[in-house]
Amino acid sequence: MANSSQARKRTRQSETRRRQNASQRSAMRTALKKAIAAVESGDYETATTAYNAAVPILDSAVTHGIIHKNKAARHKSRLNTKIKALKASSSTA
Repeated sequence: MANSSQARKRTRQSETRRRQNASQRSAMRTALKKAIAAVESGDYETATTAYNAAVPILDSAVTHGIIHKNKAARHKSRLNTKIKALKASSSTA
């Protein structure tokens, strides 16, 4: 248990930040899952909309230090590649 006022304050701050980080991380994961589900459904319009909704959430997570910038770039790149493949397959079919 924290004995000094500084330690008590630091504990409060850490708990507040932990909750905010957990909330933002959860929102990011949810957005990614929605985008992946939209891609797997095969609907190009839905997938594009979900991707466009997920990108700012990923960028915000990077800005706030939740994830590394390369992780966000990797997710965006892989999703974008799948969406482009989906468009190509839907236009040829």
